[in-house]
Amino acid sequence: MDQRSHINVDKDVYYNARLDPKRFLDGPLSTNPATRLRQMLARPGIVVAPGICDGISARCALEAGFSCLYQSGAATTASRLGQPDLAIATLNDFVQAAEMVCSLDPTTPVIADADTGFGGPAMVARTVKQYARAGVAGLHIEDQVQTKRCGHLLGKQVVSREEFLTRVRAAVLARDSIPGGSDFVIIARTDSAQVLGMEEAVCRLKSAADAGADVCFIEGVKTKELLESTVVALAPKPVLVNVISGGLTPSFTSKEAEDMGAKIIIFSLVSSVAIVHACRAAMQALKKTGTDFSSSRGMDPKQFFEAMGLNEVVEFDARAGGSAFRAI
Repeated sequence: MDQRSHINVDKDVYYNARLDPKRFLDGPLSTNPATRLRQMLARPGIVVAPGICDGISARCALEAGFSCLYQSGAATTASRLGQPDLAIATLNDFVQAAEMVCSLDPTTPVIADADTGFGGPAMVARTVKQYARAGVAGLHIEDQVQTKRCGHLLGKQVVSREEFLTRVRAAVLARDSIPGGSDFVIIARTDSAQVLGMEEAVCRLKSAADAGADVCFIEGVKTKELLESTVVALAPKPVLVNVISGGLTPSFTSKEAEDMGAKIIIFSLVSSVAIVHACRAAMQALKKTGTDFSSSRGMDPKQFFEAMGLNEVVEFDARAGGSAFRAI
């Protein structure tokens, strides 16, 4: 298999020497976002990825200095479709959003939600390849049924352990088939803790790690002790924790999550919820006063466009010999 990967037949454990974490410990951070994410996972410190929902929130996260972004499925569904996270968005919706987000700073890793993979093994493979082509550094794929919902809502249903592992294997095989050798990160997510219990959730993630998942993601972990025990049970695999204010998981800080042993922390709805609050307030003020003066807080159009990369575009145009934007 041209050195890409192999399965240890005796233990039925996936191993790819090219993706061994030890290979990513040293050297400068790569300009390739997937390689850079692997370097961040292999080196000290927790990876903090704020949830973004559109170009504005992505720009704000980059401006704030975050070194990794998270494209939340719930946030993307809300921003692109104005709909709740109930399996309404499609693969095309997510890929189109990812292409835009990844283009803003192509070196910054973007971790993207891939829901259930949108179908059987062939569709999971298509998802991985399209995400990788879009510039995404890694995705997470889950064990909910196709009519899934946000992991912090009630009433979740999950597929069998074997079907979940089939999804993970398909994702790994798809990644390993990308010409040239891809560093794309596969994150296995289980929502089974609330349905079948923590023991089954940990068992599923152990099996997913054996099948080739690079990171394990247990959704809706409810206590500090459960997160700590999960990290120990899955070691040395990195563990991702998802924090949503008011959700099933306590509002751990990034430092607290790091102290518990988590390697990645995502804040899925941080931008979306902030946007709802800010936009509601602005609309209510406009309705009440008849002006947007107070909600603009002194930001004029040029300042807004500067936050969206205006100066970089104008500078590039001038360097290329353009003259359309000399006065702006």
